[in-house]
Amino acid sequence: MPVVFNINIDDDTTLSVWKIEETEAQLMAGLQLKQHELDFISSLNNGKRLLHWLSTRVLLRTMLNTSEYIDCQMDEHGKPYLPNSDYHISFSHSYDYAAVMIGKAKKVGVDIELIKHKIKSIKHKFLSDAELAQKQIGDNINGLYVCWCAKEAIYKWNGRKGLEFKQDIHIKPFKLKDDGILTAVVDLPEGPRELDVRYFKTDDGYMLGYVVA
Repeated sequence: MPVVFNINIDDDTTLSVWKIEETEAQLMAGLQLKQHELDFISSLNNGKRLLHWLSTRVLLRTMLNTSEYIDCQMDEHGKPYLPNSDYHISFSHSYDYAAVMIGKAKKVGVDIELIKHKIKSIKHKFLSDAELAQKQIGDNINGLYVCWCAKEAIYKWNGRKGLEFKQDIHIKPFKLKDDGILTAVVDLPEGPRELDVRYFKTDDGYMLGYVVA
């Protein structure tokens, strides 16, 4: 399990990413699973979906540095949480990579995506006309993925259904870099909030965005 990134964002928050090279059997051997979890993974088709589920749990165990059983559940909104811990957690995966973010003091959200040209065909579904008019977004594939990862990370940070990418999350103008930061205004039920999202592009063509707040 080669960890390719391990970022201590602050004293209470860590982000780790690793390249999935293990087999399903190797990943299974690194976990303690109860029957309800075995029943769930038996419903997954063998392949990337199962590898992604297993790999995020093994990476979480590695980050928490424990050999004990980790009770990782999903709430009614689909957000992962640890009922017996005060950690906030967020998972993401794309093709050959898995990402896990954990934090104590603040909520977290992370998203990783393989950069592909097809994002141009769906840009109007998650970006407003005002966002698309920004020169660093438009038809720039990297800019589009920065925005997608940022909005997905914010959605996971929020952890509640109903937040719309296009209508509720607004990307402010930013300078596009391979490693940078942007600000988004999020229309939450309790009122608008500004969030800073850090993002970076990997050497092998993935984009990752994360938020801590």
